[in-house]
Amino acid sequence: MIKIEYPLYEPKIKVDAGREFIFDSTRKKWVVLSPEEWVRQNFLQYLIRVKNYPAALIAVEKEIETAGVKKRFDIVVYSNTHQPFMIVECKEMNVALTDLVLTQALQYNSVIQAPYLVITNGSHCYGFFCGDNSLKEITSLPAW
Repeated sequence: MIKIEYPLYEPKIKVDAGREFIFDSTRKKWVVLSPEEWVRQNFLQYLIRVKNYPAALIAVEKEIETAGVKKRFDIVVYSNTHQPFMIVECKEMNVALTDLVLTQALQYNSVIQAPYLVITNGSHCYGFFCGDNSLKEITSLPAW
């Protein structure tokens, strides 16, 4: 398991028509504040402010097609050469990080082909290096 120390973060939150929204500084737009979105926004802050991953090289909730079905990944970090570097699958805090969650991330990564894969529910975080048709668990995210 990877120990995550989230930075202090004061998100911009607003209420509109009875629904809460959070400002996503990566996507530069307001999005509905769901429990999964809370995890995603905090993990983005960790990547950018603690691990120093460039925000300009991070994609959030983009559509991909896997097995003929359109899906949306949570986070993909790209390398300086704009190749996929890491895929992150976020779940809300009360969702256990089971083999089913890992399988979902692996399915997305079969299309994206990033060398690093991360699954998190905000409380727990697991990372893997994907290479030579195998997964090797890692104990920290790679430095930028």
